[in-house]
Amino acid sequence: MPHHRRRRGIRVRAGAGTAAMALLAAGCAGAGGTSFGGGDALNVLMVNNPQMVELQKLTKKHFTEETGIKVNFTVLPENDVRDKISQDFSNQAGQYDIATISNFEVPFFAKNGWLHPLDAYARADTAFDQQDILEPLRDSLTAEDGKLYAEPFYGESSFLMYRKDVFAKKGLTMPPKPTWQQVADLAAKADGAERGMKGICLRGLPGWGEVIAPLTTVVNTMGGTWFTEDWEPKLTSPEFKKATEFYVNLVRDHGELGAPQSGYAECLNNMTQGKTAMWYDATAGAGSLEASGSPVKGKIGYVPAPVERTKSSGWLYTWAWGMQKASKKSDDAWEFISWASGKQYEALVGGTSGWANVPAGKRASTYANPDYRKEAGAFADVTEQAISSADPKNPGTQPRPTAGIQFVGVPEFTDLGTKVAQEISAAIAGRQSVDKALSASQKLAEKVAEEYR
Repeated sequence: MPHHRRRRGIRVRAGAGTAAMALLAAGCAGAGGTSFGGGDALNVLMVNNPQMVELQKLTKKHFTEETGIKVNFTVLPENDVRDKISQDFSNQAGQYDIATISNFEVPFFAKNGWLHPLDAYARADTAFDQQDILEPLRDSLTAEDGKLYAEPFYGESSFLMYRKDVFAKKGLTMPPKPTWQQVADLAAKADGAERGMKGICLRGLPGWGEVIAPLTTVVNTMGGTWFTEDWEPKLTSPEFKKATEFYVNLVRDHGELGAPQSGYAECLNNMTQGKTAMWYDATAGAGSLEASGSPVKGKIGYVPAPVERTKSSGWLYTWAWGMQKASKKSDDAWEFISWASGKQYEALVGGTSGWANVPAGKRASTYANPDYRKEAGAFADVTEQAISSADPKNPGTQPRPTAGIQFVGVPEFTDLGTKVAQEISAAIAGRQSVDKALSASQKLAEKVAEEYR
């Protein structure tokens, strides 16, 4: 049965075999009881973040009915979905046509030949408007061969959030572009400003995507790096040590209770419930703080990520749609990607569940949209500026062996970052010194460096 193509009529033939439609084996159940099969159906594997769950609800009525393309979703928690994606894509099993990958995975997935390049589709699909995607995201999803391998669903950087009302009451002034030392001084003064309120919340939870993300941005701006350009580990360098001691001392002296068990979710909860005066973390947190029903809506100020020796220090992250090279449905897969990452989808979410819930952080047009600015005005400009000023290829004070701001862009970093995070978290808990944590971490980094030198 022929598909009813979208009214804009984009249909691109890019690459061998895209005209063929393969029947997938039935019987493999996905999350929520979805299953494979149906011949023409696209199989999408994605992380269970709220924005993706919303997409799943909107797809049948607003994509399938218009294009005739059925979509089966498998939705899993982040750690599980990463494992499943790596397994399916590395084997080129073709079980999933599309998966949510990030700018962390794109370089080595592309190098291994696991992804279908999207350049031809993006060029032909003028309605998609590839140039509207913010440049740092375009760059971070483009591999060393110069080809584009994923399209962003949403993007984020990091910034500092603070309670304007608490600062006013205490006579404190937040600089428009604070340094980390200024933040530490303000945290000391804001500590105890209200009953049970701590000066700042910083992640202390083990995990390469938890404590390591904010800590590495502090390392970058204080002159440190995980590795030199020629893969010499530098975790025991004076700069790395200074940044780590600063971070550990700040969270121990003026941070949240239970810091070694606190990640993004716990800090968001603390900020929402008035338990902390400041929070340095993902720009994505602002949408929750400003949501209707939030006790702190309208009380939060937003300023760029604190710096020391660099002009900016916000991280860069995106959940993006990658197409498996082995997919026999690449044309249909692009139809889905261009819809899910397109302006039309943002308008759909804005109209159905409010503009604050739009998967933003990826398009210049979003930040020029009066409807979006009306609901997200408190943080829109700072977020766009943070993403636009992020430089994954040059985030610190010296050349790096790979791209990446809050991570090192090699597959081994998932294991290395997590093990180092456990050492740092133990220092935050007071179970060991920063020196001991970094000495153990340096040895772990040496093993990774040996693979690349």
